[in-house]
Amino acid sequence: MRIFYFTRDYTPHDHRFLAALAKTKHQVFYLRLERGPRQIEDRPVPVEIEQVAWQGGRRPFQWRSLPGLLVDLKRVLTRLQPDLIHAGPIQSAAFMAAMTGFRPLVSMSWGSDLLRDADSSSWMRWVTRYTLARTTLLLGDCQAVRQKAVSLGFPSERVALFPWGIDLQQFLPARADDFRQRLGWQDCFVLLSLRSWEPLYGVDGLVRAFCQAARQIPDLRLLLLGGGSQAANLRQILMQNEMLDRVYFGGQVNQANLPGYYRASDLYLSASHSDGSSVSLMEALACGKPVLVSDIPGNQEWITPGTQGWLFPDGDINALAGGIITAFDQRQQLAGMGQAARALAEQRADWTRNFKILLDAYETALVINCRF
Repeated sequence: MRIFYFTRDYTPHDHRFLAALAKTKHQVFYLRLERGPRQIEDRPVPVEIEQVAWQGGRRPFQWRSLPGLLVDLKRVLTRLQPDLIHAGPIQSAAFMAAMTGFRPLVSMSWGSDLLRDADSSSWMRWVTRYTLARTTLLLGDCQAVRQKAVSLGFPSERVALFPWGIDLQQFLPARADDFRQRLGWQDCFVLLSLRSWEPLYGVDGLVRAFCQAARQIPDLRLLLLGGGSQAANLRQILMQNEMLDRVYFGGQVNQANLPGYYRASDLYLSASHSDGSSVSLMEALACGKPVLVSDIPGNQEWITPGTQGWLFPDGDINALAGGIITAFDQRQQLAGMGQAARALAEQRADWTRNFKILLDAYETALVINCRF
């Protein structure tokens, strides 16, 4: 099969899909819509994947460039003659693929594109409906995505669900005492946050909750990874609360080093306001870490409170701070929660097993396309 993989940028998620596709018998072409202002994946595209040169993929996408890009995309498709397009997110790459009229189109939701962006404006609602109306089969990573698509008129039976999953051999439970000792944190209770510093992910609220809890727990510490537009605001919050010396800023961490940060923590935190099946949540579970995450639908599908960790009401800073304190008070129980977390990851987050669902979805899309 000749597969045309069209995505917005080149991210760790894209690398995961392309690396897996590179090991199949299929011929895969890779096209990126834009090149964002900062590189977020440092691993090269697998050599087995043919990268397609075109007018896009060189700078951030702007809507005014859409007509010219669409003409060139049609040219590329005419030249390559793929059997199937795999495109996402919904309102960018999948939308452009839909506008070409090519079938079959497998549109892949990235979670927030349907759960949040689809309702952000009348324009985005139109773009979303337009794309779904021309989608042969929709890929989603959680029930919340399916439910949203169905509410927009997409047939439930043409949704293929699978959490993208992770490498369970890379993300394993282990001790990281050396790293904690270098920081002088060997006797501290360490929290981990690695979501992007953008409003969607609620890291500002997370930092405020940390400051609130840290006033009651002198040994509380925070590993704060990542970066983003809220950097200055986060530092200001910590400075105002005199908590800068309790935080380690790890910056952008590559995939090879990421498991060490999970292992060095006692509790994984996420205050995201929208998510599908979060990959970082799955990584934390696989590393045997209890979690404290917002009670959005994507997280509710994974976490049973008191078993793998806890949920807190989305956007409730006081509840998040209270959850941190509860986890600290119940720290003797965290080892058992960590074992339950790992068991859940082995059951549901195995990328090798889940990837087969994607290959089956391709075959299903070809069959569906022959019916119409």
